[in-house]
Amino acid sequence: MEAEFLAKAARLGFRVSKPWGDSERYDFVVEAESGLWRVQVKSTTCRREAKYRLELAGHNKPYTAEEIDFLVVYVEPEDLWYVVPIEAVTSLTSLGLRPWSRKSKFDRYREAWCLLSCSRKTRGWKDIPVLCRDGKLGIRCAVCPNGQGREQ
Repeated sequence: MEAEFLAKAARLGFRVSKPWGDSERYDFVVEAESGLWRVQVKSTTCRREAKYRLELAGHNKPYTAEEIDFLVVYVEPEDLWYVVPIEAVTSLTSLGLRPWSRKSKFDRYREAWCLLSCSRKTRGWKDIPVLCRDGKLGIRCAVCPNGQGREQ
């Protein structure tokens, strides 16, 4: 799953680094024009009660904004990625994703790779900007008004 993330991020033009060892709470550092982001990558295949379940608590405690900037989740059976700012999941120890529901709390983060291109100030807290952040990025997030979630 980490290899899939690396391939996807690189294909989209991000520069990605893997920290040496396994001592950090993040898996990758993603470099964009807006800066460096610490990214924790997770995946799930576990579907229960109309949602895909995912445990978030690493080392028996929730991730914090001091440890990571983004949680990126791959829902393998649906071949979908969620790019979630840590502020949206800070106190959560588990996550339920419903990719087929547009009313889902996390739908705004489905394929939201462009969030990695904008600054924290532009992005806002627990939110995505109204317009796509990066006109050069070859993909639009699922809720983007400038492309309706399709790769270009």
